Amino acid sequence: MTARTVFVTGGTGYLGGALVPLLLARGHRVLALARPGSTARVPSGAEVVTGNALDEASYAARVPSGATFVHLVGVAHPSPGKGREFRAVDLASLKAALAAAVPARVRHFVYLSVAHPAPVMRAYWGARAEGEALLRATGLPATILRPWYVLGPGHLWPYALFPVYALLELIPATRDGARRLGLVTRARMTRALAAAVENPPDGVRVLDVPAIRAA
Repeated sequence: MTARTVFVTGGTGYLGGALVPLLLARGHRVLALARPGSTARVPSGAEVVTGNALDEASYAARVPSGATFVHLVGVAHPSPGKGREFRAVDLASLKAALAAAVPARVRHFVYLSVAHPAPVMRAYWGARAEGEALLRATGLPATILRPWYVLGPGHLWPYALFPVYALLELIPATRDGARRLGLVTRARMTRALAAAVENPPDGVRVLDVPAIRAA
């Protein structure tokens, strides 16, 4: 396996806090972006980059040329009432990330999107779908991961839906939707992200829930 230099935005968050230690354990060099008040939360062993995920000028100079860029920034605990936040944080932070990544000529951009289309949370997946289009327009080699809900600490209530998902996957008319909008654990999600980092595509690759589970 080739050791890589990985720049992570959202490295102190729900997924980043699990992904960064995994990448370090697998021998990669990791630079993690953190706000001034959050630098202490960067996992030990990672290089701290202090900056604002919404302002590429605050960190673009620290993105190593040819690195892998992993973008994990997003609104915590998404809900239908956070439509403005999805554009002000999720989409705006991706625009900043791309503005930093393109001049650095990153070798691979890994973007945490969301499963879509979906019958609910249109503002959420709409902002992420718009972000995917912006990423594709850059021409960067990219991996786009599309989970729906990631189970883990503080995110456990959907476990009660497992019987419903199992039933929907048995019905031909609802099977594809149930699989596309299925649940994944944080452990599986971080393994899929690490696998994406270690196996860059030539073009743009999309990993949906079944592919994330397989990773």
